[in-house]
Amino acid sequence: MTQHDRLLIIDFGSQVTQLIARRLRELKVYCEIHPYQNVTDAFLAEFSPRAVIFSGGPCSVFDEGAPMPPRSVFDLGVPILGICYGQQAMMQMLGGKVERGHKTAEFGRAYVVPKDGKLDLLNGWFEDEREQVWMSHGDHVSEIAPGFEVYGTSPNAPFAITADPSRHFYAVQFHPEVHHTPNGRKLYENFIRIAGFTGDWTMGAYREDAIAKIREQVGDKRVICGLSGGVDSSVAAVLIHEAIGDQLTCVFVDHGLLRLNEADEVVSMFRDHYNIPLIHADESKLFLGELEGQSDPETKRKIIGRLFIDVFQKHANEIEGAEFLAQGTLYPDVIESVSFSGGPSVTIKSHHNVGGLPEKMGLKLVEPLRELFKDEVRALGRELGLPEKFIGRHPFPGPGLAIRCPGEITRDKLDILRQADAVYIDQIRKHGLYDEIWQAFVAILPVRTVGVMGDGRTYDYACALRAVTSVDGMTADYYPFSHDFLGETATRIINEVKGINRVTYDITSKPPGTIEWE
Repeated sequence: MTQHDRLLIIDFGSQVTQLIARRLRELKVYCEIHPYQNVTDAFLAEFSPRAVIFSGGPCSVFDEGAPMPPRSVFDLGVPILGICYGQQAMMQMLGGKVERGHKTAEFGRAYVVPKDGKLDLLNGWFEDEREQVWMSHGDHVSEIAPGFEVYGTSPNAPFAITADPSRHFYAVQFHPEVHHTPNGRKLYENFIRIAGFTGDWTMGAYREDAIAKIREQVGDKRVICGLSGGVDSSVAAVLIHEAIGDQLTCVFVDHGLLRLNEADEVVSMFRDHYNIPLIHADESKLFLGELEGQSDPETKRKIIGRLFIDVFQKHANEIEGAEFLAQGTLYPDVIESVSFSGGPSVTIKSHHNVGGLPEKMGLKLVEPLRELFKDEVRALGRELGLPEKFIGRHPFPGPGLAIRCPGEITRDKLDILRQADAVYIDQIRKHGLYDEIWQAFVAILPVRTVGVMGDGRTYDYACALRAVTSVDGMTADYYPFSHDFLGETATRIINEVKGINRVTYDITSKPPGTIEWE
């Protein structure tokens, strides 16, 4: 197995730490995020990073117990980049000074201008005399540590860019990882070049390593995989099958809440195209029966999650000798499970997964995607030869159409919703907009409205179209369709879908709304 050069990101709680990792992965550098409290001297020795980045964070170095990296990190002899709070922590520990905010706070767009002196970190910067950056700080560095020089300033950050080039220590007060620092990628490119990374983090290399790891972990034992039909579990299944062949059996739980023809497409792809052993558990009657009369969204989600575990376990028990459960866990899930604070967070909505299964069934986990972000999973899927139409599909929630049907769920409403959704997605594809949109779907509303069709009166359902743009689903903006597109789509839905006589378009961003309706 290949031993990749590794970059360590020490997390001090910034909301955008994951963006640092994404930027580095895009540059074919393998990196991991670890909360500061887990980064001990022993951890550093074992991890052996080629370079280290200190993230930003919400704290002040003046707080009691303010988060700090271990002092031994500065003795590793590797390049270090401190960002925002990371800069302040670096200065504080190396002999500089930090002052509290007040009048010198900066939040939002700012401009940095260069100081005298050339710095290898800034190759390609300041070609237009100043650089736009994104600031988000209250405190600021007031005195740099011995050995450091100033290479850039902003109106409220006199030490916006500082460095000790002899030790390859660099520190910036702004966030180069965010979109609002347009030339931030160049800064990261320079940093990894200074650190000597070769850019060996590719999906081809990852595929080979993952297959070797799966074979080593599983041996001659059997694996079961809960297949939802989504991209993550599908890529995991194809990868594991490539590693161990018929030792893998997939269980596809069809809860009756899928899109039009989706169950047939999933079964066909896995049985016919990949010849992967598959149990198609059509349990739609069970799920829809249990959901009858339920209108509370949390109750619906919990029913679906409970039944999924019960049904999966029932069919998995038919597979003799299974010792492993495969899951499509991604790296953001791993990061969030070892969060910076470790504290409780508000539950916005329950998430549907098979998280309770390993303990309940006594199975060991196989999670071959746990080092990957979503875009990397799609790249791996392409590497494995999954159809582009499937790989590029918009995200689809585990509870399926149940959360796009506010209020009580009925078979009639689900049938209407499937037809409307199919027309909507067909429209988006015909207009060449599908790949510009993160997620698009129809929600059928729990109200009927009066309409006129021909010479007759109708009393049918209203529906809402939803389409958003996003990078990672954490925040989202509605997609700005033209009125011509919306008018044409509404006409098609009303004409082609019996049961809908009114179409609306949801222009709520996230936040304050969520992407899904429930």
